[in-house]
Amino acid sequence: MSVKQRLIYLPLGGAGEIGMNCYVYGYGPEGKERLIVVDLGVTFPDMDSSPGVDLIMADIKWLEDRVDRVEAIFITHAHEDHIGALGLLWPKLKKKVYARRFTAIVGRLKLDEQGLPLDTLTTVDPWPARVTAGPFEVGFVPVSHSIPESSALVIDTPAGRLFHSADFKIDPEPVVGEAWDDALIKSIAEERPIKALMCDSTNVFSLHAGRSESTLKDPIRDLIKSKGGMVVATTFGSNVARLKTLADAARAADRSVCVLGRSMRRMLSASEEAGVLPNFPRTVAPEEALEIPRGNLMLLVTGSQGERRAASAQLSRGKYLGLQMKPGDTFLFSSKTIPGNERDVLKIMNAFSEMGVDVIDDSNGLYHVSGHANRPDLEHVHRLLLPDMLIPMHGEHRHLREHARIATEAGIAAEVATNGMMIDLTGEEPQVAEYIETGRLYLDGSVLIGALDGVVRDRIRMALNGHVMVTVILDEQDEPLGEAWVEISGLPTVGRGERLLAETLEADLTDYLDKAGAKVLRDDEKLDEALRRVVRQVAVEEIGKKPEVTIVVSRLQAE
Repeated sequence: MSVKQRLIYLPLGGAGEIGMNCYVYGYGPEGKERLIVVDLGVTFPDMDSSPGVDLIMADIKWLEDRVDRVEAIFITHAHEDHIGALGLLWPKLKKKVYARRFTAIVGRLKLDEQGLPLDTLTTVDPWPARVTAGPFEVGFVPVSHSIPESSALVIDTPAGRLFHSADFKIDPEPVVGEAWDDALIKSIAEERPIKALMCDSTNVFSLHAGRSESTLKDPIRDLIKSKGGMVVATTFGSNVARLKTLADAARAADRSVCVLGRSMRRMLSASEEAGVLPNFPRTVAPEEALEIPRGNLMLLVTGSQGERRAASAQLSRGKYLGLQMKPGDTFLFSSKTIPGNERDVLKIMNAFSEMGVDVIDDSNGLYHVSGHANRPDLEHVHRLLLPDMLIPMHGEHRHLREHARIATEAGIAAEVATNGMMIDLTGEEPQVAEYIETGRLYLDGSVLIGALDGVVRDRIRMALNGHVMVTVILDEQDEPLGEAWVEISGLPTVGRGERLLAETLEADLTDYLDKAGAKVLRDDEKLDEALRRVVRQVAVEEIGKKPEVTIVVSRLQAE
């Protein structure tokens, strides 16, 4: 009796959100499929939902539990939301990693930072080269995007050919990196029909055709030539095509170029090592820049999303490596603000404005183009590939739903698959096979913690409600020794009637201890609960808050 073979797709991150991309493909008997992983990315925290966290990534526990079935990891390109978790999550899988040259250079830096073996990452050539991983044959197809050597993946399986678009745009002149090639994409579908297209959905609501990176050259050059004083520009550090456009414009205006920010310098270095960034203008060090007249200097700086520690934010607060903004200078945001970062970016803009600096953003569309395909471009790709089915990915739920609607209206079977939805691609239409429990991992300092560990939840609660620590000492007979001692954090020091909150709490706690029965005083759990209740009742009366409470009970032991 033959065993049914199943072809599955499972997003663990990146579907129903923008960022934190992590996708799984499987083929084989149901429940025993051999698996490959596509991308291990991160997303970035915010103070409202993840205060103090450094990075957020998909929880890959489902993969860990099936690690003996994982064949390999494929990284489509070097953006942080696709490669940023490589060094942090690889130790949980310990499988061979495949990427193109530029991406591999960045990936090895990620591995090296964690002290991991660099030979686990293999550099591969572009299509038509293939990598065999169990029942899969995977090829890296060059596509244009806002970082060099971005690739879609052709994934051949016994059940059919899949096309995983990753991030892409249709750009015949991307300045840096490979141009979009209609003929190449079409030939892939003609060679073997596309069973399923997993497709970028980021810009599905943009109704005009996407613009080429090359269209920015003249507007940026004209802008810089028209400015006196120092010109500073920020963009995504990985967008080396934009960095080249900005640097070339600076040189055309007789300005020296200085690059500030570790991530930006690292991307430029990786681009030069990979041979994808020819003729980048010579740059000067910050100490050299200090000696150059302001009208002959341009800075390229990190921090386009308002990151607090990046060069843009530091310049907005004063000096950075001796350089500072002055009245008459210009600051250009050659980037789009990612939703959720508006407040941080506006804070920097206003700080520069207060300095007398002219701030220019991309509200007029002259100085930035997206790295993602707009709706007409997505529809064009649908027509080139003619897939049997389409699964939208890389987008919030509304993006996925709209993309699925467009595909369905064009006669393509589609399914909205969010994180944790396993899709069976074996038949003629996508079917939901099962739901997998998914979650998030947080990099908190140097430690990975789970979303359900309670660390971030407790941090949020303390931030919202403040914290009270109560220390009580009991003697050998379980009698209070002295008064209760209270320390408060994140709370008003004075309550109603101008009484010090700590003193009021100490008085009420001590009063409770004096009246408490021996049964309560001997039971740590009951005593903890009672003291916690007293603190919250007093705090509500005094300041209208229910703080988080820590009770420390020390018991003296008889000698």
